[in-house]
Amino acid sequence: MTTHRIDDARARLDAVARPDGLRDETGELLAADLVAAVAAAFVDEMDAGEAGAGEVLLGHDRAGLPAELAAAVVRGVQARGATIVDLGACPTDLARFASGRLATPAIMIAAGPGPDGAVGLGFLRAGAEDLTVHTGLDAVLDRAAHYLAEGLAPVASPASLREVDLLPDYAATLLALVDLAGIRPLTVVVDAGHGAAAVTIPAVFGTDSGPGSSPAAGTTPLPITVIPLSFDAGADAEGRPQEIDPFDPGSLVDLRNAVVANAADLGLGFDSDAGRCVVIEENGVLVDPSAIGALLARRAIARERARRPGPVAAPDTAPDILVAHSLIVSLRVPETIEAAGAIPVRTESAPALLRARMRDDGAVFGCGHAADYYFREFCDSGSGLLAALNLLAELGGQAHPLSELAVEFSPYARSGEISSPVEDLPDAYAGIVEAYTGVAEFDELDGLTVTGMTSADEPFWWFNVRPSQTEPLLRLTVEAATPAAMIRVRDEVLALIRGE
Repeated sequence: MTTHRIDDARARLDAVARPDGLRDETGELLAADLVAAVAAAFVDEMDAGEAGAGEVLLGHDRAGLPAELAAAVVRGVQARGATIVDLGACPTDLARFASGRLATPAIMIAAGPGPDGAVGLGFLRAGAEDLTVHTGLDAVLDRAAHYLAEGLAPVASPASLREVDLLPDYAATLLALVDLAGIRPLTVVVDAGHGAAAVTIPAVFGTDSGPGSSPAAGTTPLPITVIPLSFDAGADAEGRPQEIDPFDPGSLVDLRNAVVANAADLGLGFDSDAGRCVVIEENGVLVDPSAIGALLARRAIARERARRPGPVAAPDTAPDILVAHSLIVSLRVPETIEAAGAIPVRTESAPALLRARMRDDGAVFGCGHAADYYFREFCDSGSGLLAALNLLAELGGQAHPLSELAVEFSPYARSGEISSPVEDLPDAYAGIVEAYTGVAEFDELDGLTVTGMTSADEPFWWFNVRPSQTEPLLRLTVEAATPAAMIRVRDEVLALIRGE
């Protein structure tokens, strides 16, 4: 009977397991007993419990999360003799900052939009290293299955809970990483999406949204006027919009309209945990996340070159500086990295895998495809706010509008990410390979990437198809030298996928 109970428990865990944590799309599978069992197992695997007399950080991305989830994490951690250090409502990058600063493992609870949206748990080893299927998550789930089936055994040492406020240190650290001295006055519309950015934006830019507000103790006032949208944190906020998403125009309507209505220099939109930052230029047009990534990569390379001792290298020479990028970002990203004399490192698209590659290779920056940007100097964390500060420094340091910068870094035509339902993934792949054999090259680093074998006088093109981790969908991204070539390839591939 015990074996059957453990098997049943593991099946419940597998239903919410993802490569980089746990995620419940229904809001019904991450029950309190399951969460407590996983939290207890995490303590054991991190040696943070009774034997280690250690601590575990706990953060969540916004107010209004189901209280039983946090209570279950606390119960599981304390049952194994570890102390909970409660970070409160915070973005994921603050939890990473805390894990790195305090050298302490962490659990982060994150939620999707709306009261009935998806809920997930992420885990960090001490030092802000992701716990994934490649770095020990399966061992946690195996142990959790036993706790879920048999109950949590008590420990001799009583555990406790304490709260810590690292928000001032977080804000000061971000501002110390970006030189905003001397920038021109800027007006910025910020859509916090009722999420964690509602906490961190005031800490960095000041509670006064006007220019000259003092963001953090001891810092110079910034000539930035912030126009806030959706800062009423919490899942029960009336009129809560859907999650900010660069691939969903409907999620950006309010932000785009506010930028134009207020004659703002730009708009910044943050997802619920403030890990991603979507950018709108002054005309209300979305800036391709790859364009922002290319710009940030160039800044990171220049900053790393300036940081190194000895004679300053030529501006186009940085042969041992690495920058990681998802394989489905624009070709402009690796082109920009190479033009700056650095080395592009092509990675899988999953954020945890990109961060792991950054950490392994010592890359100074990482560029995802979905407005996610990663910084070595910030524990390899994806920080929407640090990306935004770098963009403000770049824009405020010159007189041109953001739309001109966007054109410089967006020379090619891109489709965005297009999802199609599929019943038979191998069959869909086979159809694509058959159609493009002889006219394209293939690689399977992440899904299937197909690159056209074009002549010098033909527009280049490539596309990637990869399955969703959570739904029976195939996601397509196409890029080409011209809009006509992109549309042709996009329509051809969609017809193959959808059987049209």
